Order: sequence, then structure tokens, then C-alpha cells
Amino acid sequence: MEKLQYHFSTPTIEPANGAVLCGVVGSGNLEVLVRPADTAGSCTIEVATSARGFGEIWQAVLAEFISHHPAGGTHIAINDMGATPAVVTLRLAQAINQYAGGLQ
Repeated sequence: MEKLQYHFSTPTIEPANGAVLCGVVGSGNLEVLVRPADTAGSCTIEVATSARGFGEIWQAVLAEFISHHPAGGTHIAINDMGATPAVVTLRLAQAINQYAGGLQ
């Protein structure tokens, strides 16, 4: 298991829910946990992944996501079992939308 951590400056998002879990860890998938953090204007993302050596790809995928979705004031934990970048982006979008109250 490889553990990665990233920090991003991004506009703050107001939570509608205290914490959100989206997705299921399984073969080729991942889960995303979004919870509030005391860091307005920034987001910390921690990744635990079974696929070693992909830190630069994770950086690129997460930076692209953050450039389109405000996530400041959150701590995001990702547990990955080899999901593709498209699945990562989809799960992150689902989790952030649910966290902000967009999915009911």
C-alpha cells in the first residue's frame, strides 16, 4: 500500500453534510471520504492506493479536479484499489456534490 498526501489552495465549500462517504473499495474501484477541516481556502487529500509508483498521475488527476471544483475547508481521504483516472474524477465529483448538498 502506498500513501500519498496532497495540499491544494481552492475556494472554500460550505458543507450541507458533516461527512460523506462515496464509492466502494473493491477490485478496480475506490472510496472517497470528505469531511470538514479547519483550513478555509485549502484542501488536503490523502490517498491510500494498492498501485505503487503513480504519485505524479495522482497529482495531475487531483489538480485537474480541484481546478474545476471548490473543495476548500475539507479533508478528503481516498482508498484506492486501482481505479482509473476517470473513476477517480467521477467519485470525487459525487462526493463533493453530496457534501455540498447536491445529491439527496
